[in-house]
Amino acid sequence: MSSTVPSTMRASVLLAAQSLTMEERPVPRLDPDQVLVEVTSVGVCGSDVHFWHEGRLGDWVVDEPLVLGHESGGRIVAVGAAVDGSRVGERVSIEPQRPSPTSRETMSGRYNLDPAMRFYATPGVDGAFAQYVAIQSQFAWSIPDSVSDDAAALMEPLSVAVATAQKGSFTVGSRVLITGAGPIGILVAQVALAYGASEVIVSDVSEGRRSAALEFGATRVIDPVAEDIAALELNVDTFVDASGAAVAVRSGISAVRPGGTVVLVGMGASEIALPVTVIQNRELLVTGIFRYANTWPTAIELVRSGKVDLDSMVTGHFGLDDVDAALRSTTQPGTLKSVVNPQN
Repeated sequence: MSSTVPSTMRASVLLAAQSLTMEERPVPRLDPDQVLVEVTSVGVCGSDVHFWHEGRLGDWVVDEPLVLGHESGGRIVAVGAAVDGSRVGERVSIEPQRPSPTSRETMSGRYNLDPAMRFYATPGVDGAFAQYVAIQSQFAWSIPDSVSDDAAALMEPLSVAVATAQKGSFTVGSRVLITGAGPIGILVAQVALAYGASEVIVSDVSEGRRSAALEFGATRVIDPVAEDIAALELNVDTFVDASGAAVAVRSGISAVRPGGTVVLVGMGASEIALPVTVIQNRELLVTGIFRYANTWPTAIELVRSGKVDLDSMVTGHFGLDDVDAALRSTTQPGTLKSVVNPQN
């Protein structure tokens, strides 16, 4: 490791639900195929908030100290023995996962589904609310100088939207309905437009978030409290749920034309009732999204070309000492995306 890299670093550590502490930890040591990244920006994700607020997310339970944060980018400051030293100094966006290279899922190109996946900020694997992280070199994606540090970090949620577009078969002329105008819903709307969608309809109970959706290009917004989506005869090609709300999922499915596609992205209840007769009679394809695979090149190009705006989604910056405030900020009116800058 370079003599310019310190031996210790600061990290924000979750000890239990709503209990964070600052620790001085050793800088990660590198495997031969890894790079060391000085973290410049980390987006706050809903999963981070769940772990912080409840000490768990679904089947994952925080039973030992955990560093949160998986939407991250920074600068390579050291490389493992098997990595070309010329990469030192590169600005990168981190794809925060480490699949088994020989699993059936990885070998088929769907490495996100690898049962042995080690993913940042899930119990047993520390994340990026720290000054330095290690990642396999192939998952440290070089970014152009025109892409900001914050945008480098937000390539991760953008990749969820790109994966959604692929599963939802977005194309020129598509009509897309999105329920939930949080960060993922807004990103899905931007990606749909970039892919040529002619209509992007966004539903959310929050007037502020509906306004944000319009600012980012939605062609129509719906207040689901005032209007019954299922009764509007939208006949969209693709419905994307980014809310996790059972009522949104059911009403959205009823708005899809025969032969259309339903993509479930939002995390809510583990089980909900679905309109099975509608799905059968219209031969709808219903699928889920679990992270992403092979999406970073597309995400980077969407930002580089200006077709997706990540920087304008950032509504607050926090230092490493203020991770608690960053997590709390996500419930405040007007917050779309909060970002932690670990070097501050």
